[in-house]
Amino acid sequence: MIGTTIINIFQNVWPMVFIFTTIIVSMRVTYLLKHHTTFYLYKDLMILGFIIYILCLFHVVTFQDVSWSTSNFIPFREMFRYEFGTGLFIRNVIGNMLMFLPFGFFVSYFLQLDKTWMMVLLSLITSTCIETTQLVIGRVFDVDDIMLNVIGGIAGYLVYRILVSIQDHLPTVLKKPLFYNIIMVIVLILILSYLYMIIESGV
Repeated sequence: MIGTTIINIFQNVWPMVFIFTTIIVSMRVTYLLKHHTTFYLYKDLMILGFIIYILCLFHVVTFQDVSWSTSNFIPFREMFRYEFGTGLFIRNVIGNMLMFLPFGFFVSYFLQLDKTWMMVLLSLITSTCIETTQLVIGRVFDVDDIMLNVIGGIAGYLVYRILVSIQDHLPTVLKKPLFYNIIMVIVLILILSYLYMIIESGV
């Protein structure tokens, strides 16, 4: 279910992602060549990953079909409507949490957040903006989505805090940019391998 959703999203957004990535990478390379600044691969990959995530998020919240649903302004009504473990539960409950987990992680990383309430506020503002925009453009508003998005944002924040805690206990040699670059390359390879496996399996 989740694998299918991911592939469907990338099948629709890859042209936009390809164009944006080409523009951003070419501008970044030009900047580095012109100003001779220090290049940190892991930092640039984090920025690029966040941009790609935002592009995918924009597609999900503005273009996916919602003809099967209606607006909901009553808390918990929609999320308790689905039987636990069913496809609809995974799509609408788990999916809405997972959708904002990267948001929580990326925002926490870039802002170096150390307070949970900050992530709650940022997730609440962003999700409310998304739901309100959906209502205005003829889609649906769901207060449950906002709550689930906030939970997802908090989960991403907690992942970030756990990684920071691990980082604090690493030996000095493992805190160097080269180590982070290697980690980011490994993560990128794993993500691409996962996507390739899903496509090859015909999901």
